[in-house]
Amino acid sequence: MAKEERSLPSRRASDRGRLGRLSRERMLTAALELVDSEGLSALSMRRLGAELGVEAMALYRYAASKDSLLDGLVEALYLQLEGRLAAEPDAGDIEGPEWRHGLHRTARATYDVCLAHPQVVPLLSTRMMAVPMAQRPAAVLRDHERVLALLRSAGFDEATVADVFRAFTAWLLGYVSVELRPMVDNPDETDPAFRLGLHRLSAKELPTLRETAAALAEQGGPEGLVAGLDALLDSLTRGSASAASG
Repeated sequence: MAKEERSLPSRRASDRGRLGRLSRERMLTAALELVDSEGLSALSMRRLGAELGVEAMALYRYAASKDSLLDGLVEALYLQLEGRLAAEPDAGDIEGPEWRHGLHRTARATYDVCLAHPQVVPLLSTRMMAVPMAQRPAAVLRDHERVLALLRSAGFDEATVADVFRAFTAWLLGYVSVELRPMVDNPDETDPAFRLGLHRLSAKELPTLRETAAALAEQGGPEGLVAGLDALLDSLTRGSASAASG
């Protein structure tokens, strides 16, 4: 009996689960599906191992820690972004500068990926705050490079490139975060006021919020994303000959 117990860790740590041999891609796909369905709080090495049919220890071959696994989820989203951009034809006849069109494409594709995986979106901010640039996943760095190269190709100086990159990133992640904020209090209610739970808000202390809540509950969509982006880009690049000439 003792001999049998000693052999169990080796068997359980195998990377061959009920879905086949484990790989980093398979692990991240399963982690993304788990978080999509149950949220970040459900993710653990033990739970993910159970989903894949392997011992949790087997996962450490592909993610050295829980933080590494979270970084992997960020990587998975940026890989999906790359896939969308590669599959989406780049319209050559669109009006306006090529660099601005490129930022539009990146913003819209990022928006679509984030809305498809809303539970992972907080990691796009929290993990980037915890991980130095050079240690970020390769797909994240390629995204940085793509945006910076677009701006550099427009002829902007280094300071303007940096300013626009920061503003673009902040607007994009901020807009998506606002879009994904939960607003509905009771989805079974048909009356808009009760659906949003306005009865929970003090009419005396929060009159403007109560009046505006219905409008805030409507998503701005990719159109609002791009419109706000253009206004931001105009303010940052006004007076630049390259931006004016396109």
